[in-house]
Amino acid sequence: MAEHTHESDALWNEFHRVVNMSSRELSEWLRTRSAGETAEEFPDQSGTPTGQEVLRILNKRRTDLEDGDLHVMRRVVERVHAERRDDLEPTSGQSGWRHRLMSIGHDPLKPV
Repeated sequence: MAEHTHESDALWNEFHRVVNMSSRELSEWLRTRSAGETAEEFPDQSGTPTGQEVLRILNKRRTDLEDGDLHVMRRVVERVHAERRDDLEPTSGQSGWRHRLMSIGHDPLKPV
């Protein structure tokens, strides 16, 4: 279990602010993105590795976080901020950009 600090609390809050898709929405998106014309991956294997890690974190309580979870949370927050404005207002863009963000739990068209 990761050490509970003010920094981890702030990271938890910011992660849940930028990850604006529910675990159900993200799971469905990852399965949709991974489905091929003739086959579909198992639900726990669909999507990107980071998307699967985000999904696991969304299903955890704050007290159950591990150091690896904090690392993933930091990466996701940094990536979303690098590709978005800080206010995270709904913004349209190219579908590839939106789909990449959705694969880590952030839908740029959804209000935060």
